[in-house]
Amino acid sequence: MNPFEYLNSINHTKKDLMEEDNGSRDIERRYNGFLVNRSLSYFNDTVAAANIVNRYHHLDNKLQYHFLLNIIRKRKRFSKWMKADTSNDIEAVKEYYGYSEEKARSVIPLLSVDQLDIIKQKVSKGGKSK
Repeated sequence: MNPFEYLNSINHTKKDLMEEDNGSRDIERRYNGFLVNRSLSYFNDTVAAANIVNRYHHLDNKLQYHFLLNIIRKRKRFSKWMKADTSNDIEAVKEYYGYSEEKARSVIPLLSVDQLDIIKQKVSKGGKSK
């Protein structure tokens, strides 16, 4: 069972998925609290409940799931997952100096626009740019 089925039951259907399998521990093991909490943190009306569950992450998955299932009001919720921002400047600095993502992000403010242009020209492999 994927985490989105749990989210759909918490947000919309309010059907208890863990009780359907007659208390099977396998379905409880497949519950991914991190992904469920991250998905719920995108909405103003569910962020507080997700934060409470995050504070008590040591509780059983079944308890976390039942808490969210019963505390969150029924509503259709959908949002795109936020993804990390990748810039051409960062990619060029990473390739030119062999830096990690974090180090490249910290170096970018130190470089001038001219220096960045030179670095981009040196790492350019030709072809179409994005």
